Amino acid sequence: MEAFEKLDVWRRSSRLCVELFCELRASKDWGFRDQITRAALSVPSNIAEGYERGSRKEYVQFLRIAKGSCGEARPQLYIGREAGLLNEALAKKLIRETTEISLMLGAMIAKLSKQH
Repeated sequence: MEAFEKLDVWRRSSRLCVELFCELRASKDWGFRDQITRAALSVPSNIAEGYERGSRKEYVQFLRIAKGSCGEARPQLYIGREAGLLNEALAKKLIRETTEISLMLGAMIAKLSKQH
């Protein structure tokens, strides 16, 4: 297995997280900012933590948590866009990215779950 830093899904989820942090840095809506950045930060963090655990079973468990966090962030992006907390173009891009990351995580989970 490659180091988690070389995984495309980890790199993409990390970039998504950085974009959100930068975009919301000046936001005065502390609750929204805290909630969405925590969900986004959970994705690459859980990918890395699961990888470092060293067992396939634990890795799959942490990938599932990452996938769930990705699913948590997506509706927050829709809400942030509708509430005017995120600009339309960025929200649309990040919604698409969370969808793709979630699909990637699902494929990894399926593949690792089949291996013995």
